[in-house]
Amino acid sequence: MAIESGDRVALAYIGRFEDGTVFNTSRYEVAVEHGLFDAQERAREDYVPQSFVVGADEIIPGLDEAVVGMSAGDEATVTVPPEKGYGEFDERRVRTYDPETFEGMVGEEPEVGLHVHAENGLHGDVISVREDAVEVDFNHELAGKTLVFDIEIVAVE
Repeated sequence: MAIESGDRVALAYIGRFEDGTVFNTSRYEVAVEHGLFDAQERAREDYVPQSFVVGADEIIPGLDEAVVGMSAGDEATVTVPPEKGYGEFDERRVRTYDPETFEGMVGEEPEVGLHVHAENGLHGDVISVREDAVEVDFNHELAGKTLVFDIEIVAVE
């Protein structure tokens, strides 16, 4: 039976950048092989197919659209451009703060790579620390990137 909007789908996937580097997966063995598994952050049991309702905006649009018409057991490679993934990189989402102001808001000294949670619900990463400024990037980490997914439809409800 062909997948259509409203169906619940379980999708196994391997997400890669265009250069072939794996950035995420639902498959434990692939995570281990590519150095993605971190026992302190995730358990082996966390690597399961992604379950979502087609057309309900629960997954990026490029994958949501790609599964329509597929059936359980089907496999495909799907290329997702930024506009169908996590959006284009937006320079306006890179904010600059005075170091003292940053420390007052975050409660920590600024350090490149520090992940911060803003009061408005945004998440960002410190990308630059200078004597006079701290830059925080509030873009999604995959914004502006074309993504390639190897997918398998595990189940359809």
